[in-house]
Amino acid sequence: MDERIVLVKGGGDLGTGVALRLFQHDYRVVVTELPQPLVVRRKVAVASAIYEECVTIEGVEARRAQDVAGIRAAWAAGHIPVLVDPETRMAQELGPCAVVDAIMAKRNMGTTIADAPIVVALGPGFCAGVDCHAVVETERGPNLGRVYFNGSTAPDSGAPGEVGGEAVRRVLRAPRDGSFFGRVRIGDLVRAGDVVGQVEGQPVTAAIPGVVRGLLTSGVTVRAGTKVGDVDPRGDPALCSRVSDKAWKVADGVLEALARLARSSGVTL
Repeated sequence: MDERIVLVKGGGDLGTGVALRLFQHDYRVVVTELPQPLVVRRKVAVASAIYEECVTIEGVEARRAQDVAGIRAAWAAGHIPVLVDPETRMAQELGPCAVVDAIMAKRNMGTTIADAPIVVALGPGFCAGVDCHAVVETERGPNLGRVYFNGSTAPDSGAPGEVGGEAVRRVLRAPRDGSFFGRVRIGDLVRAGDVVGQVEGQPVTAAIPGVVRGLLTSGVTVRAGTKVGDVDPRGDPALCSRVSDKAWKVADGVLEALARLARSSGVTL
């Protein structure tokens, strides 16, 4: 076991907030992802390094790595390594002191409490004391970022969170199965009815005016109903490149969980 390595499963917007906060606290962070991550908020997601080789978020560079040597080279350069490892096999080679499940699949995709000395999970689908040592609330509200050491967080509501007074209408979804292709860029201003992308020739249109806050990478395969984009009614393009307050709050919950679990278990962090 390496006392300063934390493996984060999932490099979406919440996983990125966690990775950045851990990086700021001098942990050696490594992020694992799928070969084609369906990441919408690409400007604030280290998962984008899978497509672009390297991305800079909040002044920190995340870089794609292929193996342990690449991971250690990224750490030496002051970067966050991101690699394709859907089965988290790298954990066996690195021996992390902690694993954080930030996949946000609303259900457990295979994480176990035995994966590391400390295992923390985000959001619904996990039971602290069974699947992991602690789970962090991800639902907006008074409990956002709260750490549970027994039991579960609030169940998945099935509804997107509200941004600028809009919830369901701000989310763009695939009209059918197939390959998604964007017609606009993140940061572009759109009007209600504008075509922002397409899936197998069927258009994806904005339901509200605003700025395109997130959009899937063109060419990825999606299922009907998959979230493919996000329109922010606040209309400020600068917000597209800033980690959300929600992500920072959840990340602080992860830090709290690590500190308290380390004290109770005798793990040195």
